Formats: sequence, C-alpha cells, structure tokens
Amino acid sequence: MTEVLKGAHFPTVRAWVEGWVISRNAPRPVPEPWGLRVDVGLPGHVARHIVAAPTPQTLRRLTATLHTPGTWLKLCAPAESVAPLLTPGWAVQDPEFMMTAPLTRDPAPIPDGYHLAVTTRAGVTAVRLLTGAGEVAARGQFALARSTAVVDQVETAADHRRRGLGTVVMRTIAATAASRGARTGVLVATAQGQALYSTLGWTLHTPVTAAVLTDRAHGGR
Repeated sequence: MTEVLKGAHFPTVRAWVEGWVISRNAPRPVPEPWGLRVDVGLPGHVARHIVAAPTPQTLRRLTATLHTPGTWLKLCAPAESVAPLLTPGWAVQDPEFMMTAPLTRDPAPIPDGYHLAVTTRAGVTAVRLLTGAGEVAARGQFALARSTAVVDQVETAADHRRRGLGTVVMRTIAATAASRGARTGVLVATAQGQALYSTLGWTLHTPVTAAVLTDRAHGGR
C-alpha cells in the first residue's frame, strides 16, 4: 500500500465511496495507487477519481494521463491547495465538505401536515417527508458501508423550506441507520448543506475540491 492510501482521511473516504456507489447504482470502486476510481459511465460523468491525500506528484500524474472530457477528480483538500496544480481544461467546482457524525437513535417529531415514508431497495434506504397529497416535500437516502452510513441526495422542495424538514430527514436517517448497526455517518455537503449539518452535530472531516475535465482541454473536440 502506498503512502497515499495510508493517509489519515483514507478509511473515511473509502467508506464514503463504497456507500456512494451503492446509493447511485454505480460500479464498484477500483483501487488505484493514489486512491479509488469509479467508472460511472454517464454523459458528463464518465469516471471519478477520488484522492484522499493529493500531492503535486499525484496531480501531475493524473492530469498527464486523463484525457476524456467528463472525467472528474474528487480531491480531499481545499481548492487553494490543489487548483493551481491542475492543467488547463480542468474546471474547479463549488467547494464541498466531507462531514462525519456519530449516529444516535433520536428521530425528530414530524411537523403537522406531513407524514414519513422510509423504504429500502437494493441496499439504499430512502427517507421521504410527504404532504397529504403525496408530494415529496423533503428527502434523503443512505447506504451502509460496514458500520458507516453514507448519506446522499438530501434535499427539500423549494415550497417547503424553512420548516425544519431537512432536520427531520437527517435525524430519521441517523436513527434508522443506527438501528441497523451503523455507528458513524459520512456525507459530502455543499456550503449551504454544511450550515445545516453543523447544527445537527456533524463536523468537518476534510474539504473536498471537485474538478471536471471539459471539452476545452481538447480544443472543443
């Protein structure tokens, strides 16, 4: 195992990737000397390369060998540390934040006018808050990677925001995952999501910088 894979972030990053591929019905991650690769195979998202401890040497190797537009890098470092090392054609995305939290069986009360639906299919447990008419007001899902619950795709519909529904979804996810043996949760949040999750006891594990290789890297071909 290389020094990169022994980085302090790697066990948590590996759990996140293993749960993410279940959640997104993507192929299993492939170990690489510098991290993990997921061959997603979607338009605009051909593959993603996850690097828990990006170094200048690793980034030089990746940017020299990756040439397919729609290839993504997920680098566990702040943008100011890694963006200057990327070659032209890599478009750096908005900041992301990998967060973790201990899980407890402490679900939140459901607000009036909504009801809760929790379903599991193909290893993915979806938590939805529904209106009386059956509209999805808020949702999220998780998949288990051993004792870690990987939380994914948490969102609240625009017409139902600022009512605490995201908190209900997150606490229900935590309680459900804990009841199934998970001890820790992990997720990757936007800046807006980080603000919510911080109030629920989630803490920053590492900044994440995402970058995608664009057509401009090949003269628009």
